Amino acid sequence: MYAEAQEAGDAVARQFAANADIVDDLAERLHKHPPRFIVTCARGSSDHAATYGKYLFETQLGLVTASASPSVGSVYAIQPKLDGALFVTVSQSGKSPDLVRNAEIAKAAGAHVVALVNVTDSPLAQIADTVLGLHAGPETSVAATKSYLCSLAALLQLTARWSNDAALFNAVHALPDGLREAWRQDWSPLVDGLVDAHNLFVVGRGLGLGAAQEAALKFKETCGLHAEAFSSAEVRHGPMAIVGPGFPVLAFAQDDGTGDGTVAVAREFRSRGAPVWLAAPGVPGGDVLPTARSVHPALTPLLTVASFYKAVNALSVARGHNPDLPPHLNKVTETV
Repeated sequence: MYAEAQEAGDAVARQFAANADIVDDLAERLHKHPPRFIVTCARGSSDHAATYGKYLFETQLGLVTASASPSVGSVYAIQPKLDGALFVTVSQSGKSPDLVRNAEIAKAAGAHVVALVNVTDSPLAQIADTVLGLHAGPETSVAATKSYLCSLAALLQLTARWSNDAALFNAVHALPDGLREAWRQDWSPLVDGLVDAHNLFVVGRGLGLGAAQEAALKFKETCGLHAEAFSSAEVRHGPMAIVGPGFPVLAFAQDDGTGDGTVAVAREFRSRGAPVWLAAPGVPGGDVLPTARSVHPALTPLLTVASFYKAVNALSVARGHNPDLPPHLNKVTETV
């Protein structure tokens, strides 16, 4: 896990180069035939990437984006009305039967199917109209790391090209070096503080919500630590009642309009006596986790997660776990 997460910057650079022409062709098609809406379909870490994609598509393109429930197609055998939609499915292996089935349904319904996959000859890739290979290379640790970051990067590259936003397009080129810088950040205070923890919240918002979801999953699968992810807005609607002394919180703040609210929630929880770790670009303070420089808010979640992966690997080892082989889990989960 450590070696694979460390390679994320190189993997993303490789992906950008390999996919440039494919992304250009897809963006041109989408300009000529704009979709009525976007639907994402994924599970696990890939679904957290899809959460990022939703906020990216809606904030940068203004296109309503919904998450498909795979069981609707695979178990209930319902065929949603997807004519004119862009159907984006994300899967490292491209083998999960329910994702394959939903892609088949979407294509038959008239959607343009885009598959983000690390295995480009997988069943899912064979169905898709457009395949964006993740080019993460072999990933043997059960916990997805570089493939997750490559999924976000593929969504980012497509959105930058599709939106014709010069600032975003130029920012994309800074991502590989940003990921390398993020890996060098020292989050050891988080590791030391959670060695004996039993529960925690991870909060984020907007473009950073998917990062919070991914962090909560990694705490569970690699550290045996129960964690729940919440929007820093939604956490106020009930869940915050249990936060107090001895209940840790990790907060990921964005460098955009959602950032102040997330920082305020973190400070409120700290005032209650809760142990709080805050990652917030541009926010000063000795109690703030260091972050790599982000040239655009859309890059910030990827940089935050890269730093987090290094820390959670160390936490797993400190808690006596093997981060590469979590109990009861397999690298490929084939749900139907």
